Amino acid sequence: MSNVSYLSTGRRKNAIARVKVAEGSGKITVNDRSLDEYFGGLERHKKIALKPFDVWSGVKRYDFYISVNGGGITGQAGAISHSVARAILNLNEASKDALRKEGLLTRDSRMVERKKPGRPKARKRFQFSKR
Repeated sequence: MSNVSYLSTGRRKNAIARVKVAEGSGKITVNDRSLDEYFGGLERHKKIALKPFDVWSGVKRYDFYISVNGGGITGQAGAISHSVARAILNLNEASKDALRKEGLLTRDSRMVERKKPGRPKARKRFQFSKR
């Protein structure tokens, strides 16, 4: 990984993704594996993670090294998308409007609601018995 030019962080649910961008040939690695290998056959998650590249055409000039941990596979895909969008913004300020329009620069703040005492889950209640 030579001449790292930009670093960015993205979050979604409990997942955190960090991206290092270096000049290269357009290679994308996630936790030292290829994107296809990391997400397996889950096309939906690959599509979410690669959405920022649909907006920006300069992908082939840079290598993206992504480190992601925490959360599940859906949260990790969203975190990757958020961090890559922020990295693209650092690389090319002109793409800000397009990224903003697609909603890629906004951090999705929704989190799992906590379990409340006296209930089986966060909102579920035990069955009510009249008699």
